[in-house]
Amino acid sequence: MSKIIYTLTDEAPRLATYSFLPIIEAYAAKAGVDVETRDISLAARILAHFPERLTDAQRVPDTLAELGDLAETPEGNIIKLPNISASVPQLKAAIVELRSQGFDLPDYPDEPTSDEDKDVRARYDKVKGSAVNPVLRQGNSDRRAPASVKQYARKHPHRMGAWSPDSKTNVATMGVDDFRSSEKSVIVPAATSAKIEFTGDDGTVTALRDGIALKEGEVIDATVMRVGPLREFLKAQIARAAADDVLFSVHLKATMMKVSDPIIFGHAIRAFFDDVFEKYGADLAAAGLNPNDGLNAIYNGLESLSNGAEIRAAFDAAIAAGPALAMVDSDKGITNLHVPSDVIVDASMPAMIRTSGHMWGPDGAEHDTLAVIPDSSYAGIYQATIDDCRAHGAFDPATMGSVPNVGLMAQAAEEYGSHDKTFEAPGTGTIRVIDASGATLLEHAVSSGDVWRMCQTKDAAIRDWVKLAVTRARASQTPAVFWLDETRAHDSVLIGLAKTYLADYDTAGLTIEILSPVDAIDYSLERIRRGEDTISVTGNVLRDYLTDLFPIMELGTSAKMLSIVPLLNGGGLFETGAGGSAPKHVQQLVKEDYLRWDSLGEFLALAASFEHLATTTDNARAQILADTLDKATATFLDENKSPSRSVGSIDNRGSHYYLALYWAQEIAKQTVDAELAADFAALAKLLAESEETITAELIAPQGHPVDIGGYYRPDDAKASAIMRPSETLNGALASL
Repeated sequence: MSKIIYTLTDEAPRLATYSFLPIIEAYAAKAGVDVETRDISLAARILAHFPERLTDAQRVPDTLAELGDLAETPEGNIIKLPNISASVPQLKAAIVELRSQGFDLPDYPDEPTSDEDKDVRARYDKVKGSAVNPVLRQGNSDRRAPASVKQYARKHPHRMGAWSPDSKTNVATMGVDDFRSSEKSVIVPAATSAKIEFTGDDGTVTALRDGIALKEGEVIDATVMRVGPLREFLKAQIARAAADDVLFSVHLKATMMKVSDPIIFGHAIRAFFDDVFEKYGADLAAAGLNPNDGLNAIYNGLESLSNGAEIRAAFDAAIAAGPALAMVDSDKGITNLHVPSDVIVDASMPAMIRTSGHMWGPDGAEHDTLAVIPDSSYAGIYQATIDDCRAHGAFDPATMGSVPNVGLMAQAAEEYGSHDKTFEAPGTGTIRVIDASGATLLEHAVSSGDVWRMCQTKDAAIRDWVKLAVTRARASQTPAVFWLDETRAHDSVLIGLAKTYLADYDTAGLTIEILSPVDAIDYSLERIRRGEDTISVTGNVLRDYLTDLFPIMELGTSAKMLSIVPLLNGGGLFETGAGGSAPKHVQQLVKEDYLRWDSLGEFLALAASFEHLATTTDNARAQILADTLDKATATFLDENKSPSRSVGSIDNRGSHYYLALYWAQEIAKQTVDAELAADFAALAKLLAESEETITAELIAPQGHPVDIGGYYRPDDAKASAIMRPSETLNGALASL
């Protein structure tokens, strides 16, 4: 039997799965396709790492590792929904919830000293941040807006905030003494093993990491962000925001860059509250209150300190005296500095650009903003976009072109594979990467607290990336631009490799260019204003940034993108879009039994998964399901059956019903397989005739609080009952 693996993840996508998965299973079974689930949620990943502390009934398998192995086989066909990329506060909250459910888990040790604490910390560190994506993404990324989605956006353009030529919104970045300016890069000449060592000025040697396997032709980089200049830069931007009378905001990615960016976030808090830490820093440190965890964690911890009220008053006074902070939730007083995972650069910057260059201020109104992105590697693309909007106004979704992306991400490429090789310098000295022969491959002089990291990019991944870029350019007859900067060390190496590997392909008639990121975004913005498409061919981080930036401007959300990862060994990974809004949707469901999550990304990924299955297993019915699902999705969009905003109308559950109806109707209409058509004709008739009953049953429970049994680990029985309230719909699916 053909097989699709459907992942169980977190928050709103997890809840939506309780409703949508029974539909998938019923339809797929008619094509001889088995749909299996694998739980890769944050809770499941935590539990999988502590089997010895759990009872036999509580133990869960390490399904992420299992899927990682599957992703390296030709048989892999995985649909991956958005998952929590846990910051430390989220990880700690999940541990508390799981313990309340009876799981004997240890506390997260902030500063491990004993061997036991170090072991516990190492296990939790495997879970926090984006632990999932590097394991599953054993291929490069192909992300684009499907034709049906793009057509809908043009017919029904979302609102874009007007831009003023007098806008004071800008990006602030270091430009010197940061990761970009300090980067060094080499190609490994022969397979070897490497280690990372710190040698202090006093001659002491500290091993930071050993046993790093390097392949022949692999590109390795090392770089350092210098903490002294970082702190001075942050202080200068605080003063600049106050002088310009704009909001102060910090934009990092503390979830994905789970080691480096929380540290940088902590320095931003120290800089903003410099006087508070000067006076009370020792008290906060003694209480284990770390600025890397954000203001919210500090405020909660102050309740246990005898002088907690005094310290809280000092924080409040500093906020009142400083520039106005950008807010995550002005009604609740949640600032840009409250939680490191609240303001994620790839989602927050496009949202700001879409909203007239504004963020929300403490007064609940929109204001111009100074967006602080310390590292200058990619900050320039946002400044260029802001400058373009200031000069030419907001983009028009009804006419603008598209910027699909081919992203280099296979085998934990570039920065996103650096987590286990990122360190705070323990003193003044030198950090070196040394190969098995004792030769130094890369080195940096460092001072105490500097943030140093090493990255790896496999040659096989680079070759596949170039091949995918040419394939997509030819298939769509669209210009393709490699976003690479010859003045940056890593990019300079990749430019040489890209030119070499491009020579292996017939590119006659294709437009393929290599431009720096700022030049590339200027080129792309000029084209999309003319309604023209341009493929962006980028590294891993820019892949992440651009596949939010352009879709949010084009479509209103990145969740509507088709995201395909052709795995290097022949399998397929199909991702369903971004989950940045997922927490708010869960809060609304619990409060009023209404889930606003839009499963369009799941519809798109499922169709691509069926198509891949049809090709690799010669399953004609799987191809029918793919083709008819595409048509059903177009009808779904034309009929505007995405979840509405308010109670009393269809939500996520209602949108699933209409997708099931339109899909059944399309299968019934197709003429390739008469038996399959007959099976679904009866279902289509039943679903259509029961529309009034089904929608009433789906809407009736709304407006009341519900108990899902847990935020990070919902109770399956409770959540399923909540997400499947229509007995008529459930019975119709069972009849199939």
